Amino acid sequence: MNFRLIAAAVFAGVLGVECMAQKTKKKSSEPQKWDATLIQVKSSADGTMQSCWYWVPEKASKTAVPLIVGLHTWSADYSQMNHYQTVQREAKRRGWAFVGPNFRGKNSTPAGCGSDLAVQDIEDAVEHVKRSYKIDADRVYIIGGSGGGHMTLLMLGKKPGLFAAGSAFCPITDLARWHADSLLKHPGRGKGYAKMMEKACGGIPSEKAEEYAKRSPLTWLAAAKAAKTPAYIATGIHDGWTGSVPVGHAIRGFNALCEKGAEISEEHIAAIEENRSIPAGLESEKVDDPFYDAKRRIHFRRTSGNVRITLFEGGHGGNFPAGFDFLSRQRRGAPVDWGLPQRASGKVEALSR
Repeated sequence: MNFRLIAAAVFAGVLGVECMAQKTKKKSSEPQKWDATLIQVKSSADGTMQSCWYWVPEKASKTAVPLIVGLHTWSADYSQMNHYQTVQREAKRRGWAFVGPNFRGKNSTPAGCGSDLAVQDIEDAVEHVKRSYKIDADRVYIIGGSGGGHMTLLMLGKKPGLFAAGSAFCPITDLARWHADSLLKHPGRGKGYAKMMEKACGGIPSEKAEEYAKRSPLTWLAAAKAAKTPAYIATGIHDGWTGSVPVGHAIRGFNALCEKGAEISEEHIAAIEENRSIPAGLESEKVDDPFYDAKRRIHFRRTSGNVRITLFEGGHGGNFPAGFDFLSRQRRGAPVDWGLPQRASGKVEALSR
């Protein structure tokens, strides 16, 4: 009997077990970095239990704290934790409460895609945390990008009294238009989005015009404007080419919220989308914003009333630190605060589609 071979085999086996254990340990430990809790919140619309992430600071049991609602993207659901994590980490740093509703998941079902049920899920999640902890009702905010940007603006329009302010990155604002955008042979676009909308709305826009309009922020933003709800809208100037949502969606969201005379013309929108640059004759505000640097420079910014639009160097992404700073300055019922810190560190995060 070759004891050396046996010993070597045993050692290799032990080593293999240890390696497997280390891999398993590493894999199982990763969720621990995400210290939010998954709960089920009962829908006040249809009585179903809906998944929702939340985290609150200990002080929320005695002291009222701000609450931030973080949203998943268009093709995702509550299991896509990366953008939830971005929002929760910043909330934790600031001592805010965080809630991340599922709002019926991917936007490919009638219950999802900005439906009344999805809207109610977000409101129910907010109310659940309000009932359970001390929340400053004048400092409830909402933030999201892509499909989360779509839902951020939709919520500001449909529930204008609920939020003190919202930050929306590369939002879809008109579903019928985005359906057409998605059918074009163009870099960054994809027919899959059109098919998702058809499943959600029950057909193509010409067949279900009312349904597409009902789920589009542009239909509702007049209510947010009337309520003077502050909104921060930003998108990368290359979105629609290196991403899936042409920048005109964000700009038209601004147009719906800005003061009369501050709108950006359809001619200029077409030129920006086609050339990925700011056309002659369209003047930008002078910008000294520490959340953007030479690499992610601002191409265009305009502020009017309670809304600001920023087109930065980049694609389908959002600058969450900039969005959070804006939100942190707002109080429900107070005049909008467009202040900026002297120093800050911004980061443009690519958004899942």
